[in-house]
Amino acid sequence: MISIFKKKKYLLDLIPSNFVDIHSHVLPGIDDGAKTIEDSKFLLENMIDFGFSKIITSPHTIENIWNNTPETISKALAFTKENLVNLTDKVNLKAASEYILDDHFVTLFEQGNLLTLKDNLVLVEMSYINPPIQLFDYLFNLQVAGYIPVLAHPERYVFYHSDFSNYAKLKKAGCYFQMNLLSATGYYGKEVAKIADELLKKDMIDFVGSDFHHKNHIKSFSNPIIIKETERLKKAFENNCFF
Repeated sequence: MISIFKKKKYLLDLIPSNFVDIHSHVLPGIDDGAKTIEDSKFLLENMIDFGFSKIITSPHTIENIWNNTPETISKALAFTKENLVNLTDKVNLKAASEYILDDHFVTLFEQGNLLTLKDNLVLVEMSYINPPIQLFDYLFNLQVAGYIPVLAHPERYVFYHSDFSNYAKLKKAGCYFQMNLLSATGYYGKEVAKIADELLKKDMIDFVGSDFHHKNHIKSFSNPIIIKETERLKKAFENNCFF
């Protein structure tokens, strides 16, 4: 008898053995991710169990909230490696930063003082409330300074959901798109999953990232996916090998 029910697909089942994660918050005590080295241990243990081969963790840099610098991030990375040798020997752990698009960020990239994902590719984000008024000036000037923006979780910016053409404008402005993997499970809501699916369908997602902060994110990685474009999601997984 043929079952009328489709077998569920789980996010964990899609992770390739050589997966390179480019977005997470596993360094302790420097942003809203891991608070302690024990938190870092938990996150890294699970990421390794999931099959991650390389982790480019990306603590926030937001003026007056998370005043990170290449020095504070490098110090936290060294501390983590020194205290979790058994884990960091099993995975290639590096660090970049996730920069909020604002005037302070302009100062940083004009000084050439950024921690990039690789070469000149820099992970950037926006407020979830609204885009910055000078968004396209920021993106243009960032590229004039020699950097290429990788926009974190575009599917989560709800102010763009009612007009999908905004995503095309961001692409035209030179942005790569990095989708959060948990968006495929509906973790951030069905509307976010719907937009993620549409971005995948239109081949607008370039890379993916876990965006792991805490235990709930780890737990939710075992959930079934609710999007349709799983083959294009697999392609985005493969693209991460670039890093």
